[in-house]
Amino acid sequence: MQETKRISTHDSLKAVSYKLFEVISDELDVNTAYVTQRGPKAMEVISSFNKDHYIIPEGYEVDYDGTYCRLIIQSDEEAMHTNNLGSFNLTKELEVTEQLEVKGFLGVTLRDFYGNVFGTLCVMDKEEREFTEKNIQFMKNMAGVLSYIIHLDNTIADLELLSVPIIPIKKGLAILSLQGNINEERSQKIMEDTLSYAAKNGSHSFIIDLSQIVLLENRFPDILKNLVLGLNIMGIKVMMTGLPPWLVKMPEVRDHLTDLQTEYVMDIESALNNIGYTLEK
Repeated sequence: MQETKRISTHDSLKAVSYKLFEVISDELDVNTAYVTQRGPKAMEVISSFNKDHYIIPEGYEVDYDGTYCRLIIQSDEEAMHTNNLGSFNLTKELEVTEQLEVKGFLGVTLRDFYGNVFGTLCVMDKEEREFTEKNIQFMKNMAGVLSYIIHLDNTIADLELLSVPIIPIKKGLAILSLQGNINEERSQKIMEDTLSYAAKNGSHSFIIDLSQIVLLENRFPDILKNLVLGLNIMGIKVMMTGLPPWLVKMPEVRDHLTDLQTEYVMDIESALNNIGYTLEK
């Protein structure tokens, strides 16, 4: 699932949700409250609160098709509730219902600041619970608060990655480490800073490390094609290292990588050896 995760660890979201969970639990008289994040194939619980009975642990994952979250997100009301999951038509046959042995449930869609689906905010209880429209609106209001916190976490993560990490090794040789999601704004800065650095420092070789790259929605970043082409035109040798296995397995990405005028090696040390440099202790 590495290809869809942001660099953000959502520390602020976790901290704020912990404070809200007790309020939610008291307001709705439920044992458990939790936040999930949607991945490419599964939903993961990233923060949770269990008052008396330990029901949902953090890190708990369920395949997307078998989750209550899918039903919530696909609902026109962006909410789902029932007084008994075991007898509710949409949930009684789900494997997770048998595993958790809970009854009362209410969940709402959790979106980020821009309206994109992040995951869900849910509550559940081992006893039957009747949820009113007022309860549903209360949960949606809580989700609205958390959407601003998600935006804060993502903004912090983007700021940390805003700089272009060019590491000079020796005269003419440098390493560019591409980290996180490369959006359009970052692509322009990476392109400008890298080509400017190469021209200013008389670079003859560039190692581009991809071990920390993240793809959102499986989109191949055009920056790689444009950057390699620009460096090639300047007469600079380009080598790529750290290609993650999940990246190479994607046919659409593999086709792009094959077209690039560059050499691929396993790691930075191998790239340096190919150029003629040796790492010494």
